[in-house]
Amino acid sequence: MSERKLRRRCKRELRALGIQPPLRIDELCRRLGEHRGRPIRLLPYSLPIPGPFGMWLATESTDYILYQRETSRIHQDHIILHEVGHILANHHSHQEELAQPVLPGLSPDVVKRALRRTSYDEEHEREAELVATIILEWASVLDRVAPKQASDPSVRRVQAALGDRQGWL
Repeated sequence: MSERKLRRRCKRELRALGIQPPLRIDELCRRLGEHRGRPIRLLPYSLPIPGPFGMWLATESTDYILYQRETSRIHQDHIILHEVGHILANHHSHQEELAQPVLPGLSPDVVKRALRRTSYDEEHEREAELVATIILEWASVLDRVAPKQASDPSVRRVQAALGDRQGWL
């Protein structure tokens, strides 16, 4: 998929979620899960190094995003958004049969087997990375320029009526 098409699609999908600045990754994942009818569970995990920093495991009813526990919060956010990128780009999680019997206990052996089987092609990785970058770009710009929301509901309605943006996109 071209970068332009991916940007448009990403923007359309995220706008439908109604996320407001500042961006909270957990809220984005919660709303995306609701929108898709499949909850997304975020699991910090000590993934083997060297190796991927995150992975998306899909079961019949739930999507799990495992992300490296042993790194900075900003890197963890990027890892999670990269995996969200795979979801938004309609890539397929290849670990469903490995995930079903072990989540949420998740044995280290199963994670290692899943990591060996994770094989998105370069195009899928580029798309997922681009989605993460798009979300972080928009969030960083709008988090800086977004007006503070008033605590009074009447004032918030006036702010919404006079504002020129829909959500943070």
